Amino acid sequence: MRNIRVASVQFEHMAGDKQANLAKIGDFVRQAAAQGVELIVFPECCITGYWFLRSLSREQLQTLAEPACDGPSSQALMALAKEHGMTIGAGLIEMAGQSGNSTQTSSRLMDSGKMYNTYVVAMPNGEFQRHRKIHCFVNEHLSSGCEYTVFDAPQGCRIAVLTCYDNNIGENVRIAALKGAEILLAPHQTGGCKTPSPCCMGLIEKSLWDNRKANPRAIEAEFRGPKGRQWLLTWLPARAHDNGLFLIFSNGVGMDGGEVRTGNAMILDPYGRIIKETWKADDDMVVADLDAA
Repeated sequence: MRNIRVASVQFEHMAGDKQANLAKIGDFVRQAAAQGVELIVFPECCITGYWFLRSLSREQLQTLAEPACDGPSSQALMALAKEHGMTIGAGLIEMAGQSGNSTQTSSRLMDSGKMYNTYVVAMPNGEFQRHRKIHCFVNEHLSSGCEYTVFDAPQGCRIAVLTCYDNNIGENVRIAALKGAEILLAPHQTGGCKTPSPCCMGLIEKSLWDNRKANPRAIEAEFRGPKGRQWLLTWLPARAHDNGLFLIFSNGVGMDGGEVRTGNAMILDPYGRIIKETWKADDDMVVADLDAA
């Protein structure tokens, strides 16, 4: 691994509006390019939207889904990657069995017709990688992936991808590290969730988000508290520290299917220390230099 400048983005996606979400991605990529960023990480399912997926029928999901790599959203990411010499990761719903462009091996015939919560990584050398979320539970018509995604990026680093709940299982991160990962991309849609846990997360009042411009301190207190940052810090630094890798946490922010996501985009070093973070109640990006030494 060599020194590399990276970025993590949080943004409020529009449910089902891929063009609007890709426009936001493009804006952030251009901002990152102006700062010399070589690797940028966007949230889980940020191209399609996330929490609204839970109520969609198979037919509605099929309308939203597209091939990874060969599909129009992936091709839009690749165009940005080539234009700016940047590796770009973002999430969507994949229709499997229609893409022949991935460097990963799988049985396309057995996969045909299945849909996945997939994270696409477009690299400036024209190559794609994709990670199918291993622990996929948002909709019964989406299948779970069965592969670990670890690869060499043209920027001279070895990258792994684990999506949202994949990271909550410590063994998943350990396996990625044993496969040589130096940087873990951890795209999420989390925080502000309804949960039975007595010590973390919980719903955030929509009125606090709606009033964020007039009273940012109120919503930021929620984002920094047990519904957001405090919960993340009970486990996220351990994933980096226990496995000796950099971790780039990207998350949705704002309204997501009736719940308020808490953002908290952050970049951690292999000691579990936070290099850069935000708790802004808005779209935001953090940039950091990863010191290979």
